[in-house]
Amino acid sequence: MRTGGLRVQGMATFAYGIATAYRPALLARPAGLVDAYGEVTPHTALVLRSMAWRDAAVGLAMVLAPQGPALTAAAAVRVAADMGDALFFGRALRGRLRRAGAVVSALGWAAATVAGLAAGPGRPVRA
Repeated sequence: MRTGGLRVQGMATFAYGIATAYRPALLARPAGLVDAYGEVTPHTALVLRSMAWRDAAVGLAMVLAPQGPALTAAAAVRVAADMGDALFFGRALRGRLRRAGAVVSALGWAAATVAGLAAGPGRPVRA
C-alpha cells in the first residue's frame, strides 16, 4: 500500500468536498445540474452539499486513518463512492459528453485509489 499517494488523494478529496459543500456550482455546472439560467436550484444544492460532505469526510478519513486496516477501509469507501458516482451520474446526466466525463472522472479516481492500495510500499525516506 502506498500511504503517501492515498493521503494526497484524501487531501484532494477533502478539499474538493469542502469547496463543493460551500459552492455546489463547482460540481453542478460541469455536470449540467443547473436551471435554464445556469443557477443551482436549492434542491440540487441540498443534494450536492450532502454528497460533498460525504466526500470531505471520506477524504479526511484517508488523511487521518492509521496505516493498515483503517486506511484500507477509508480507501475502500472512497472507491465505493466513486463507483456509485460513475454508475448514477453515468446513467442520469443529460448529454453523452457530460455522462462520459462524469464516468471517466469517477472511474479515474477509483482506479488511482485502487492503485494506491495495490502498490507495494514506497522507498524509505532518508533523513
